[in-house]
Formats: sequence, structure tokens, C-alpha cells
Amino acid sequence: MSLGVGDKAPSFSLQTDGGGDISLKGSHKGQTVVVYFYPKDDTSGCTAEACAFRDALPDFSKVKAAVVGVSKDPVKKHDKFKEKYELNFPLASDEDGKVCDAYGTWVEKSMYGRKYMGIERSTFLIDGKGVIRGVWRKVKVPGHVDEVLKAVQELG
Repeated sequence: MSLGVGDKAPSFSLQTDGGGDISLKGSHKGQTVVVYFYPKDDTSGCTAEACAFRDALPDFSKVKAAVVGVSKDPVKKHDKFKEKYELNFPLASDEDGKVCDAYGTWVEKSMYGRKYMGIERSTFLIDGKGVIRGVWRKVKVPGHVDEVLKAVQELG
């Protein structure tokens, strides 16, 4: 099943960096949330994406939208990544992959002819009622954060 605009966002509760936890029905209930899935902490594309969200966070905050990054990396790795790049939003750990499965981001990938399973770089814009208002799959990092911010601003 592929999630699309208008679908109810699958609920989740995950551990985050710094020993915290995050939940659509708890910590972010009633709030617009940008949930972005990325393959791995401290790799070039993932670092560029995280830093772009970091730099744009004041603009997301102006429209009362939270940003959450999700990967299968453990919390300790998130802690190091967050500190190294001074990231100002939570990174959630989906080590068992259940949230990636629910959002359809755990997919077969191919590199140099080799097929393997991994996280497809994807972003979901979820409104305060838990409805998906934007979906970006196979994200190319340059310009992506600006596109998501524009969608959040249009959401009002």
C-alpha cells in the first residue's frame, strides 16, 4: 500500500536522540508535522538534507510546523549526528523498521547492479488532524526543503 495525500498518517511512537520520544498522537497531537525519512546518519546526502532542514527550521516554526527526521540508525548514532551538525529538531530511531514499513519507505534499491533493501528518501507533510497533505518520494536534496516549506505555508 502506498500512502497518498488525503490518507490518514500511520501513528507512531519512537525513541529520539537525547533520550526522548516522539509520537504523532502524543508530543505532536494537533500540530502540523513534517516527517522525513532518510537512509543513514552522517552520509553526504543525509547530512545535506538534515542541515537544510536545520537552517530552515525558524521558517517552519513561524508556521507552527515541527520537523522530525526518521532513520533506522540507533539513538546513540543520532546523538552523535545531531551534535556534530548542531541539528535543532528531533531524530527518531526506527530500528525495527515498523514505521518505515507503515509509510512505505523501506524499499528495494539498486546500486551498481546490486539490489538491496533500504530507506527511500521520502517526506510526508501531516496536518494537525493526522491527515497527509503532502508526499515527496525519491527526494533529491537540492531545493527539497524549500518545496516542503512552501507546501506547509500554503497549508496555512
